[in-house]
Amino acid sequence: MRLRPLVMAAAVTTALVVSPAQAVPAGRVLGYVANNGGGVSVIDTATNAVSTTIADGDGNSPYMAAVAFDGTRGYVTSSLQNTLLVIDTPTNTVDKAVPVGNRPAGVAVAPGGGFVYVTNYLGGTVSVVDTATLTVTATVAVGENPDGVVVTKDGSAVYVTHDVTGAGKVSVIDTTSNTVATTIDVGSAATAIAASSDGTRMYVVNKLSNSVSAIDVASRAVVGSASVGITPHGIALTPDGTRAYVTNSQSDTVSVVDLTTLTELQQIGVGDRPISVAVTPDGASAYVTNFDSNTVSVISTASNSVTTSVAVGQRPVGIAINFVPPAASKLVAGTAQLQLRLLGFTVRGVNATLTDKHTGAPVAGQQVVFRTVKGNPLCTATTNASGKATCDAQVPLLVGVSTLLQGFTASYAGNNEHGGASSHGYIRLL
Repeated sequence: MRLRPLVMAAAVTTALVVSPAQAVPAGRVLGYVANNGGGVSVIDTATNAVSTTIADGDGNSPYMAAVAFDGTRGYVTSSLQNTLLVIDTPTNTVDKAVPVGNRPAGVAVAPGGGFVYVTNYLGGTVSVVDTATLTVTATVAVGENPDGVVVTKDGSAVYVTHDVTGAGKVSVIDTTSNTVATTIDVGSAATAIAASSDGTRMYVVNKLSNSVSAIDVASRAVVGSASVGITPHGIALTPDGTRAYVTNSQSDTVSVVDLTTLTELQQIGVGDRPISVAVTPDGASAYVTNFDSNTVSVISTASNSVTTSVAVGQRPVGIAINFVPPAASKLVAGTAQLQLRLLGFTVRGVNATLTDKHTGAPVAGQQVVFRTVKGNPLCTATTNASGKATCDAQVPLLVGVSTLLQGFTASYAGNNEHGGASSHGYIRLL
């Protein structure tokens, strides 16, 4: 897919299946919006507000976003810098920029998260990135204008669309040999591609044919097509595999396609020049990037109507939505002082410092509970701007000196953004 004259984009998203029994804290479902004007806007889907914007550095323009299988890594192509940005999603910080090919556009993560595949639009290649080393281990020549990309459910093949005028095609890469095994004829200017959750079908958006082609994975043949709106760009499927949502950039609409009959059910009006779309893991909402409106439209899949619009960065293009677990926390308990009183003890300066384990940044405004090693309550305090919680405890005599001199336990329960942590501290006699 190519937004001429200067913009390239893809609408491949990686759906993440959330375990039905999530322990509290449960984490968050976040939407990552790659803005052509620079930066990645992060939408908290619980509030439909931008919770943070990830700077991509040097004013370069990311075009696409996909999040790894477990939600702890995100990958964004930065086309002007020819790099793949690696994002730690629990903390939403950029860990690395991996050099790839010429004008990277689409990105997809293999099942299990071992490899990431990046289409290089002007290079005519696909970069294979090893996620353990964050290096390119292979470069596969596929042909002109590779754009959308998706990996089969079993990880054995990678499907790549080609944004070329005329007879379109999809290249199929064998992941064992990293060579093109075959090509499949589709419509004109094939752009975005999405895989069914059961792994049996691929659905390809044909931008200049105003259609979506359905490919049978077993036979690697087109088995049908559906007509949609004018100049479609992006596609996302509902988790149950019954419907597809397809953005129509010239119609300013989203087509709802019945995947059983391959028919368009209706069109939903959204913002100006919709490009990409992603569906939440529960299938309740579809999020659409509106390139010329600088917004994301939120569609209820129950009513197929827009429920709200979220302001994001300039010229939003790619979007991916995933469950993101809480960031790991680190709690370090200090040393307190024991003072004898007439009817008990005072433990002064019970303290612990809470930080983000990945970045080392202090975590402020969180409650830390202090107890003896036998579980007797001491005191509770809230972390300050430096991440430190401090309090004094009044302890009855029956707790005993021997128990107190064994030290204390500091505990942080955690929340949706940071996981729980605990630590052992010391108590010394004054």
